[in-house]
Amino acid sequence: MNRLLHRALVTASTLLVSMMLPAPPGHASQTTPSEDACHTVTTNVPRGDCGSFRQTFAENFNGDTVPLGAFSDCDHQAGQPEAFCDGLRGKYRADWWAYPTGWSDTAASGADGNDGRSVGGRYHPEDTVSVGPAADGDGRMRIRMWRPPDGGPVHAAAIVPKAAMHQAYGKFSARLRVTRAAPGYKSAWLHHGDGCEIDYPEQNWTDTLAAFHHPCTGEDQDAFPTEARWTAWHTVSLEWTPEAVRFYLDGRLIGRSTDGVPTQPLTWVLQNESALDGPYAAPGSSAELQITWVTVYTYEGAR
Repeated sequence: MNRLLHRALVTASTLLVSMMLPAPPGHASQTTPSEDACHTVTTNVPRGDCGSFRQTFAENFNGDTVPLGAFSDCDHQAGQPEAFCDGLRGKYRADWWAYPTGWSDTAASGADGNDGRSVGGRYHPEDTVSVGPAADGDGRMRIRMWRPPDGGPVHAAAIVPKAAMHQAYGKFSARLRVTRAAPGYKSAWLHHGDGCEIDYPEQNWTDTLAAFHHPCTGEDQDAFPTEARWTAWHTVSLEWTPEAVRFYLDGRLIGRSTDGVPTQPLTWVLQNESALDGPYAAPGSSAELQITWVTVYTYEGAR
């Protein structure tokens, strides 16, 4: 199994305890203004550099249609910058990859210390991911996860912007909303590798967004809960520099972590899967996340 799948997730009890505790000294959870996504909290993708971050990729999904079925045959050079989904064409083939059909999600695999849920998921990008306009014309990527009526595994989706593969440091921003919430579905967008992990945003779609940093040096995780519901539009940004990992929500700092900051290249995975705690997805249920833009930056240091 590709190492991108082996994430150091906390168990449900650890998650609940850590979210109730205050941030440790030196790990601020205060709210302050920032340059998050160049102050963009609308459907317009930010364009251009942001301070010390140079923009390398920006996608607003406008004018594009990628039907269900196109994110297929993705098991080519899996996990590498050369990875591709053979069902995609044009810029989407060049810019995007997805975990191949049939890979187990975290709940099904029992990876990272969880016991393996009796209802887990399998990645099926071909029948969960599409791109097209909303009713107001705004272009969006749609990730509709679902569980078959016969009670089989959840159909999950983990999407990878190839511009953010194997990158050390940078800024990673998106604007998203869960347009249909249901128990048993979650996101854990992450950077992971060699004992390091950054998760943002993460949590069940019926709960609120949270951020987590699992230091490379093995210290306890830093957890930054919020009161923001998945069912409202939010701009999320992660800023990763040699000194710290910073988490921003709608242009405001929600947390900063400085212990065990990763120094090696990692890959940004927009991972959406079956829940690791709480109710299971009901047979025949579905839930949907929409993304109106995604952008990636490299870090060039202070100017």
